Amino acid sequence: MIIAAIDLGTNTFSLSICEVINTKLVLIHQEKEGVMLGMGGINQGYIADAAMQRALACLGRFKRSCDNYGAKEIRAFGTSAIRDAKNAEELIAQSLLQYNISITTIDGMQEAHFIYKGISYAHQFTKPSLIMDIGGGSTEFILADQEGIIEVMSFNIGISRIYQLFELSDPLSNDEILKIESYLDDNTGDFFRNIKTDILIGAAGSFETFYEMIYNTPFPETFDSIEIPMDLMKHVVNEVIHSSYEERKAHLHIIEIRKKLAPIAAIKTRWILKKIKANRIIVSPCSLKEGVLLS
Repeated sequence: MIIAAIDLGTNTFSLSICEVINTKLVLIHQEKEGVMLGMGGINQGYIADAAMQRALACLGRFKRSCDNYGAKEIRAFGTSAIRDAKNAEELIAQSLLQYNISITTIDGMQEAHFIYKGISYAHQFTKPSLIMDIGGGSTEFILADQEGIIEVMSFNIGISRIYQLFELSDPLSNDEILKIESYLDDNTGDFFRNIKTDILIGAAGSFETFYEMIYNTPFPETFDSIEIPMDLMKHVVNEVIHSSYEERKAHLHIIEIRKKLAPIAAIKTRWILKKIKANRIIVSPCSLKEGVLLS
């Protein structure tokens, strides 16, 4: 059976179309689009008019892809920007009316469980590891091992929220970097006190961008996770943090939506690496969509 999954993220909408054979996924088609659903309203709890139009236009394109590839079912899930928006019902209603796509809104903990299910599909846990999914509205942390989830939490510390909360210069000043790190500390409380691991698993998104910048090649079309040498990851993260918008704009491996927001994602990555004293970092191309397809 061919099934499509759509992740309606705060920054990016992502589509995966797979043939599901028993518990195996065979990737047929995937695409993503920088919709910026949370831009202009996420911290006020609404979806801006322009963002609403971008979202519906993207869903129309995704629906055509689903039809072209013969998807028999479309599973669409709304995350942080949708679950927090007072006017989200308008988007949900228009999606159903115009494209017959039913959007299910999930909370942060449900999102985290889907992320774990997606990553565990192709990643073999040998030791407890901390999964991090850097979203535009929220960020999920899942401590897991081969037996399952140990600790899990979703925090409203997404990069779009931070970008719109602070007035930031270009490139970022040292004071601004420290301010963002303090914000992350203040808004995650004592969660990391009980996190005992030195392995970080980055879920898709920005982590794939870091991979592509390091190796100057697109991320492989695979479900398998890939370990990156820590010195290379630290180097590229520091490079992005201190880069200018013009430098990022000229970079072939930074997609449009991340050209403005990449330094914040890089700060968060460096922050968590320090937080857990990470010695290993692994990038997984799987996340929520794959968890949805397997559910």
